[in-house]
Amino acid sequence: MAAFTIDSQQTMPSGYKIPVLGYGVYQTPADIAAEVVEHALKVGYRHVDSAVAYRNEQPSAEGMKRSGIPREELFFTTKIPPKDMSYENSRQHIENTLKITGFDYVDLYLLHSPYGGKENRIGAWKALVEGVQAGKIRSIGVSNYGVHHLDELEAWIKETEAKEGKGKGGVLSVNQVELHPWLARPEIVDWCKQRGVLCEAYSPIVRATKNDDPLLKPLAKKYNKTPSQILLRWSLQMVSKSCNNSLLEGDELMLPLQGFIPLPKSVTKSRIEENAQIYDFELTAEEMKSLDTRLYEPCAWDPTVSHD
Repeated sequence: MAAFTIDSQQTMPSGYKIPVLGYGVYQTPADIAAEVVEHALKVGYRHVDSAVAYRNEQPSAEGMKRSGIPREELFFTTKIPPKDMSYENSRQHIENTLKITGFDYVDLYLLHSPYGGKENRIGAWKALVEGVQAGKIRSIGVSNYGVHHLDELEAWIKETEAKEGKGKGGVLSVNQVELHPWLARPEIVDWCKQRGVLCEAYSPIVRATKNDDPLLKPLAKKYNKTPSQILLRWSLQMVSKSCNNSLLEGDELMLPLQGFIPLPKSVTKSRIEENAQIYDFELTAEEMKSLDTRLYEPCAWDPTVSHD
């Protein structure tokens, strides 16, 4: 396996690149979001994952600006709120995101959940597609989509393309779901990876509930790392045999690879730094296999199973 660095990126189906490590701002209070985002960027992160529902888009964007790093070197994600899944609501949220952040474009805009029924899901997706066509959004995707939701969206995209032409249904680049050894979601992951859709992992460190788990303790001791660092490394190394994408460093093609994109969140500066220190060791194939629990234990909500 080629060496990861904090600058490693993957290429999305949209053609744009996404940093392999993201900084999540879920539950980050608005009054400190700018400060912690700026700190994360100063220690090497280049990817900030926000959402309308987090109520911290504006200060997160402010932290990005304060960092002094050129906008084109940074990556900003946000999401249409679960309770606002419709065409008109989504159009309004896209406009509001651009207004409050002051950005000319959003790197990645996701549907936060599959709630709201098929008509609203498709309507919200259409708004994202139009946002891309208007140059307001670069890449689009979904979050918390189960296989049946993904099938529904894919069918609509194909139907639209058959009627209107290639690309008119939008390009699905990402599915962001809870992913860790106790919730590896092989069916969702395989669906995505067979199509080149990237999997982003939220709650990748299981909200620190597994720090004393016997699966992690010996690995943490061996590598002189924290359990969280072991889990983040697991995310990076979750390569699928059906992968058809590539890891890129700069413009150099390294090797076929499509691990998860972990989105650790913390408001503690030392932990923000710690979560980025995952590039000086590599789990062996046997160690990765030891973390294959085949369990289904969400630590957060689980909209992937909804059937409305």
